[in-house]
Amino acid sequence: MNMAEKSSGREAVLAALEANREFFRRGGRDSVCRRREMLRHMLDFLRANRDKVYSALNADLHKSEFEAAMTEFMPACDALRFMIRKLPRLAKPKRAGLSILNFPASGRIVPEPYGQVLVFATWNYPLLLALEPAAGALAAGNRVVLKLPDKSQRTTQFLRWMIEECFPNGEMIAVHEELAFDELLNEKFDYIFFTGGEAAGRRVYEAAARTLTPVTLELGGKSPCIVRKDADLALAAKRIAWGKFTNAGQTCIAPDYLLVEHEARESFLVELRQSIRAFYGDDPVNNPDYPWIIDEKQYERLAKLAEHGRLVAGGERNPDRFCIAPTVIDGISRDDPLMEREIFGPILPVLEFHSEEELLSMLVGRPKPLALYCFGGSRAFRKTLLAATSSGAVVFDDVVMHFINPGLPFGGVGASGIGRYHGKYTFDTFTHYKPVMKQSTLIDWPVRYPPFTGWKRKLMSFLTR
Repeated sequence: MNMAEKSSGREAVLAALEANREFFRRGGRDSVCRRREMLRHMLDFLRANRDKVYSALNADLHKSEFEAAMTEFMPACDALRFMIRKLPRLAKPKRAGLSILNFPASGRIVPEPYGQVLVFATWNYPLLLALEPAAGALAAGNRVVLKLPDKSQRTTQFLRWMIEECFPNGEMIAVHEELAFDELLNEKFDYIFFTGGEAAGRRVYEAAARTLTPVTLELGGKSPCIVRKDADLALAAKRIAWGKFTNAGQTCIAPDYLLVEHEARESFLVELRQSIRAFYGDDPVNNPDYPWIIDEKQYERLAKLAEHGRLVAGGERNPDRFCIAPTVIDGISRDDPLMEREIFGPILPVLEFHSEEELLSMLVGRPKPLALYCFGGSRAFRKTLLAATSSGAVVFDDVVMHFINPGLPFGGVGASGIGRYHGKYTFDTFTHYKPVMKQSTLIDWPVRYPPFTGWKRKLMSFLTR
C-alpha cells in the first residue's frame, strides 16, 4: 500500500468509525433477525471459499489442508453456527428475582450491545482467532472493527475481502495498514478484545484504562504438562506430541514444558520419540503435513533456544523454509532460558520431579498459565492439584482439546489474561446485561420514609434480628 492509498484508506476507516458511533448515539440497534442474517452471510462466504482459506493458511504457515480444516475452518464455522442457532435465546430478556423490600415490583435483565468493539486478531490462528470473537461481538449487536494481523499476509488478504463482501454497510470494518497499533488505541471504543502477547496486551490495557474501556485480554504463558508414573505413557506421549507440535508449537495453549515423574522419565521419553516419528516421519522438516515458523525473526529466536540442554529428539532445521523439527530437550533447570518465557514453537523442555511436594513447589509461585495439563495421578492428588494451583483451565489426560468445547469458557487469569469467551460466553463478553425494574404505583409502603419512629423502628429491629 503506497502513501496515497494508505492516507485514503485511513480517512475511509475514520469515517466508518464515526458513522458507527453516530449509529449508536441515535439509539440504533440491529435486530436479532438482522444479526443472524449477517452471521449466515459470513458462514456461507466461508463455505463457498473453503479452498481459498486452505490456500491462504498454507501460504502463511504451511498448514496442511487437514490441519487447516481441523484447527481453523471447522471451529470457525462451528462458532458461527452456534451463534446463529442460539442467538434468539441468548438475546432474549430474562426475568430477575427481587428483594422482598421491592414487593410488588417486577424485574428483568435486558441484554444490550456495548457499541463499537475493537477486536485484535493474531497470526498463529489468523482465521479462527479473528472470526470467533468478531462474530460473537456482532451477534451481541455491536459494530466491529477487526484489526488484522501483520504477519499472516495471505489470510489477512482473505479476511479483508470477506469483510468487504459481507459488510458493505460497515457493520464490520477491516483495519490493517490504514491505522497503526497505537493510532487505533487512541480512538474511542466501547469494548476491546485483544489476542496476542503479554507486552502488547499491557499496551492495550494501559490505553483502555485512560478511557475506562472494558477489555478482554487473551494472552498466553508457560502452560505446564505433568506426567505421573501411573499414567498411560503411550497415550500421554501421543496426545502431548499432537498438542505441542500442531501448528509447529505456535499455539498459546500448547504444553510449554513437561514435568515428568522420575520413575517414568526414561520410558515416557521413548514413547514420546516414537509418537513424533509416527506423526512426522524421519524427516519432519520436509513433511508436507508439518507447519513452518511464521517468519525469520521467530525462527532465529527458536533456533537459539534449541541450543540449550540435551537433545532428546528432533533438532533438524531448514532456514530456507523457517522450519524446525519437533524438538525435545532434557537436562535443563528451572532457571534455564527455556523456562524464562513462553516458547511458542516446536521445542519441548523436560524437567523431572521426585515427589508431589517437589512438583507443587515447581508450580506454585510461577505466573499463572493459560492451561495446566496432567496425565495420571490419584484422585486425591488431582484434588490437591486443583486446590493448590491457579490457571486459566485444567485438563486431565488430554491437552488443547478444551479449546473447542463451546460449553467451557476459555480465558486466562493473572498474567495469562483477563476475561473469557467461547459459546455463550462470547455473547456474554460483548454484552452489557442491563437490569430493569418496574415498580407498582398502586402500593407505596410508608416504612422507607422518615420520620423513623414507633412501629417503623420495631419493624426494622425485627427484620435485622
